[in-house]
Amino acid sequence: MSEREQQMKQDQTVRAGTAESSDPPAAERAEQAAGTNEAAPLVAGADVNPSRIDQTAAEEGETPAPGAEQREGDGVSEKARQTVTPEKQSDSSKQADAPKGGDESGSAAEGATAGAAAKNEAGVKAADSADADKEAKRKAAAEARAARAAAKAKADGDGGESAQPKPPSPNQPLLDRLVDILKREVGEDAVESAWINPIGDIPTVSLRAERLVDCARVLRDHPELQLNYLRNVAGVDMETHMEVVYHFISLNNKINYSIKVKTDREHPSVPSVSEVWSTANWNEREIYDLLGIDFPGHPDLRRILMPDDWVGYPLRKDYVPADPEV
Repeated sequence: MSEREQQMKQDQTVRAGTAESSDPPAAERAEQAAGTNEAAPLVAGADVNPSRIDQTAAEEGETPAPGAEQREGDGVSEKARQTVTPEKQSDSSKQADAPKGGDESGSAAEGATAGAAAKNEAGVKAADSADADKEAKRKAAAEARAARAAAKAKADGDGGESAQPKPPSPNQPLLDRLVDILKREVGEDAVESAWINPIGDIPTVSLRAERLVDCARVLRDHPELQLNYLRNVAGVDMETHMEVVYHFISLNNKINYSIKVKTDREHPSVPSVSEVWSTANWNEREIYDLLGIDFPGHPDLRRILMPDDWVGYPLRKDYVPADPEV
């Protein structure tokens, strides 16, 4: 070998050594690339392409380092786990809160049930209390009625030592004078009974029906009586008999009197006084219409309220309507 050839061989050897020292093996490059790719997604979130490592290794004639591809996959998975969208976070929050909401709904339902039960119990207690109050009031009213009845019976009894006699009415002299005038002017048999009505202290006398018209003229014309205004005439069904009641007032003396006349219930009849007091005309017609009392001497005795063909007398206590629906 010549000297020139030896020199060329040495230069090639030096260049080969320099190349080997400056370029690391392919395996080392792959490991460095893998390490870089593992950190890169965590820092920058950049995408990693494993095929680039394989391509580099193939160009260098090297086989990729074992576990490099696995590490690349792990890096991508770590990125996917850390890269979470707001929608996914919202869904995760809803899923996490779902059991809690269910618990709250269950608690609310239990509370509503308990409240309804308590309200129902309160209503039952209130109803029981109201019934108890009603029963207590009923007993109190019954006891009060019994006490009043006992007091009345004691006052009306024969042994009522504490009962004081009632003082005479201030109108007693008027009643006595009325009875005296009627007996003297009409007859002793004209007056059946006499008393003071406690309601208003009104002098009242009961007259015989056949003496009524004669007594009426005396009541109107006597100077001490002058009963010139007949205020009202009323009929009363006493069940055992009928009564006609006359209410007078003296416009001159300002004194009230009452006259009563009894009559048979089966065939009631009282002489009319319409010729003495004209106001008795329609009053007697009304009594005839509703009670069936006849008034002989009346100028036009006929029904005044009910139809002419009406059956019966509505104010009688034994009245039975011919038509139950009326």
